[in-house]
Amino acid sequence: MSKKTITLTLLLFFLFLIFLQIATANESNFFTLERAIEMALSNNSLILAAKEKEKAAIEEEKSARKEFLPKAKASYSYTRLMDEPYSTASGYKIIMGEKDNFKWDITLTQPIFTGFALVTKHKMAKLGIDISRVEEEQAMMDVEKRVKIAYFNILLAKKFLFVADEAVSQLEAHVRDAEKFYKQGMIAYNDLLKSKVALSHAIQQRVKAKSELKMAISSFNTLLMLDINQKSEVQDLLKERSFNFSLDTLFTQAMANRPELKALRLALKNAGLAIKLAKSSYFPKIFLIGSYEQTGDNLTATNNDYGNDHNAGVTLLMQWTFFEWGKKRNEVEKYRYKKLELLQQLRSIENSIKLEVKNAYLKLKVAEENIKTAKKSLEQARENFRITNLQYKQQMTTSTEVLDARTFLTQAETNYYSSLYGYEIAFAELERAVGKRLERSK
Repeated sequence: MSKKTITLTLLLFFLFLIFLQIATANESNFFTLERAIEMALSNNSLILAAKEKEKAAIEEEKSARKEFLPKAKASYSYTRLMDEPYSTASGYKIIMGEKDNFKWDITLTQPIFTGFALVTKHKMAKLGIDISRVEEEQAMMDVEKRVKIAYFNILLAKKFLFVADEAVSQLEAHVRDAEKFYKQGMIAYNDLLKSKVALSHAIQQRVKAKSELKMAISSFNTLLMLDINQKSEVQDLLKERSFNFSLDTLFTQAMANRPELKALRLALKNAGLAIKLAKSSYFPKIFLIGSYEQTGDNLTATNNDYGNDHNAGVTLLMQWTFFEWGKKRNEVEKYRYKKLELLQQLRSIENSIKLEVKNAYLKLKVAEENIKTAKKSLEQARENFRITNLQYKQQMTTSTEVLDARTFLTQAETNYYSSLYGYEIAFAELERAVGKRLERSK
């Protein structure tokens, strides 16, 4: 193989690697709606924080469960006395111990009855896991809604940029026509100036549209925890859709699915358990205690010349605080009032959610109707601009009419795309209000 052939082969190989790298990078920056949601749910800090909270709740439940098991503890002590302990008998001093005293012991304590406190605490800890999972579900719904809105805002911003580009392109052509007519003495100079001013304004709007698209992409990147300056691309979902849901059905689904309501209902159960826990202080507590101890005059407490160096025992201990000036009753009443407070919150939030669902439902209906009217208006505006532009080329109308027609067309296009993507945003808001994904007709 000649040196020229080898060089050409290596060059083609490196070009292939560069092309492959570019293609891979472009693919990684391209998002479908489902991929964007999946990435956000995997990376978003709110959801990651909720997962950590769930782990903490699981550990708390494990800790509460282990309260049922016996506890072992040990102690070791050393005491140095000033004098040897003694007693007197018949005028004689009898030494009873050493100046140096070492003692160690091991104690096992098993709760037998705690007024149902341990059982109640364990149930509360298990509810804590359920509450943390509901909070994670709520965080996921919030993030999914925000991703959908950010996604459709990119698509809307791209359409606005398309409209701005189209306006600049058509007004540039109009200015060229106006300059030609002015040179031929067919229009006044101020008509030419109007066209140029309109073009300048359109260029400014295009600059603004480019900036808004960049900001929409940056907002999207932030939600997905990507580099804020990454040039992300999203798949267009431009399709007219409709839905067929009754408001009553949506209310029912929201009452069953909204994580805020689930969390409050769990909090109510927790409040009931808190009352039971407070009542546990009315009962005596019973413990079974086993102990072993050694006492002596050396470090290991194995030498005792004045008594037995070791001993063991079993104790059945009952503790009962039966009078505290009504403190126990105050604690019980406190948690009863907290439960009543949660009940009122639940009713208030149920009403707020119904209002939220109705608002999202009506916004969706408005967006659906707006699509129909905006589509018809767009068709009329395009035809109006086409006819007016042809008339201007034949000098059958003025530059002002062309500029007005282009303004009407820009507004009609803006309204149409706003309605289309506004519908998608309204649908995302309705899904969040209901607390679940909704099926819709295509």
